[in-house]
Amino acid sequence: MSQKRPRILLISSSGQVGWELQRTLAPLGGIVATGRNKDARLAVDLANPDSLVLAFNEVRPTLVVNAAAYTAVDKAESEPDVAEAVNAVAPGIIGELAARQGAAVIHYSTDYVFDGTSGHPYREDDETSPAGVYGRSKLQGEQALLDVATDVLIFRTAWVYGQHGQNFLRTMLRLFAERDELRIVDDQVGSPTWSRMIAEVTALIASQLKMEPARFGEKRGIYHLTAAGQTSWFGFAQAILKNSEFDCRLLPIPSRDYPTPAKRPAWSVLDNTKLNDAFGLALPDWWHSLQYCMAEV
Repeated sequence: MSQKRPRILLISSSGQVGWELQRTLAPLGGIVATGRNKDARLAVDLANPDSLVLAFNEVRPTLVVNAAAYTAVDKAESEPDVAEAVNAVAPGIIGELAARQGAAVIHYSTDYVFDGTSGHPYREDDETSPAGVYGRSKLQGEQALLDVATDVLIFRTAWVYGQHGQNFLRTMLRLFAERDELRIVDDQVGSPTWSRMIAEVTALIASQLKMEPARFGEKRGIYHLTAAGQTSWFGFAQAILKNSEFDCRLLPIPSRDYPTPAKRPAWSVLDNTKLNDAFGLALPDWWHSLQYCMAEV
């Protein structure tokens, strides 16, 4: 007797990672991708729990991949209730609904759960201490999900960029075309991570686990998922410029010269050892991923 094809509920196909996940997850099962637009095949708004219930009841998923989040870091400081509804409360609801239906969950979190004062790459068990609303809400979402879901993987990532959505790469390319000189922060360090790489690693791990919820339970927990290596925003901008057709003068500046409502972590480098060991992976260096991404721009 043939096994039923797994059913995948992809929550939010409109963001950077969600857009890529539509392609990478498609070979693994019947995928239903949701959006917030009323014209989407299945509309889901994480601030509206009823829409989640309706989505779960319609799809009856084997695997739920939550690529939705409130990511407006600065705006979150003035909209904490909205950020918490989406980032802190909704993951717990997703976990409860998945547990009732026997589905596994993959969820994404962020380097902002740390305060950015470490001198070493953050490990999963390092102390968390978010400095703002966004990081705090994402940390609360992690815990809410872990409190109710048995078969769950949480991937913390950072400095995500790609060809879709709003991100540093697309902003730099636009500004290179408009200006002769740019001032870029040089005292914040992280690992630029291509959205496609995140999506491909997600699909590879789901495939390794045979799309079976119990196998997700065996690997249950939080993992860091970023490109290897590190650089500053200034270094990232230099690399983008080098791989582009533009000519622009870049000037390094300290964070104090570019104030924002939300404090950014000065150190956002995450240690991928746990993920590498658990799934036999070696994540590529950020520089190589950027070259592949920009070859398609």
